[in-house]
Amino acid sequence: MRIFNYTVIFKPLDEGGYDVIVPAIPEICTFGETIEEAREMVEDAIKCYIESAIELNETIPVDREIFSEKIAVKVAS
Repeated sequence: MRIFNYTVIFKPLDEGGYDVIVPAIPEICTFGETIEEAREMVEDAIKCYIESAIELNETIPVDREIFSEKIAVKVAS
C-alpha cells in the first residue's frame, strides 16, 4: 500500500457547499455540501484517478507547490 499526498483547494460557494480542485490533477473537480463531504469526495476522486493510472500504466502526477498572496490594486474612481 502506498500513500499519496496532494494539495487540494476548497472554494466556499455563495449558495453553500464547496468546490474542490486538485492543482496537480486538473481533471479532478468535485463538490461537497459540507467541508467534511467535500474532503471525502476529493479523497475518493484522487484514489480513483490514481488506481486508474496504475491500471493503465500511466504516470502518477506529483504534487505541485502552491502558494497564494493578496495583491492590492489601485483603481481610479
